[in-house]
Amino acid sequence: MADFLNEFGEILKHGSKLPHWQQGEVMQFVTFRLGDAMPATKLRQWKEERAMWLSVHPKPWTPEQEKEYHRRFTWKLEGWLDEGAGSCLLEDPGHRKIVEDVLMCFQGVRVEHHASVIMPNHLHVVFTPGVPLETLMKAWKGTSAHRIGQGRIWQKNYRDTLIRDAGHFANAVRYIRRNPVKLREGTFSLWQGPRAIAVP
Repeated sequence: MADFLNEFGEILKHGSKLPHWQQGEVMQFVTFRLGDAMPATKLRQWKEERAMWLSVHPKPWTPEQEKEYHRRFTWKLEGWLDEGAGSCLLEDPGHRKIVEDVLMCFQGVRVEHHASVIMPNHLHVVFTPGVPLETLMKAWKGTSAHRIGQGRIWQKNYRDTLIRDAGHFANAVRYIRRNPVKLREGTFSLWQGPRAIAVP
């Protein structure tokens, strides 16, 4: 089993607009959010700018292009998410506990979790998938929404990144740790497995 991306290996893709990538059991860093977590006008402008950029810079990207993409789009979106827009259903400890239980349900069987943080309106997860990524996402979103009982709470899509190497893994873990630093205690849930805990 390979932990990290093999740039010469086969990559399975699913989804139409910006395909989700999976390479066997290579680690993934996934972000998904509540459906109302992003103001519609901001999101529309972001999507238009990103579509224009992607039309000129199709994948696979050079390391420089990937950095530019994250600077222009990923981190802008993450900043908006951290502003805490929308209903923030996951600020409620009971709702977060449901999401935690759903995420960890198949730990060690269908998935190996390494680190996660559940924020008031989104979450980040680093894990090794044992089944297709879309299967995990469908189960996590569908089951948690059903148990929370407030209809379709999640954004339709999600953002996934294959972990390239040990340094990338360490950076993802540190990002997860830092994500809730401005939040008050009791409004988020941070979890780390042994590999994440070992990251300084």
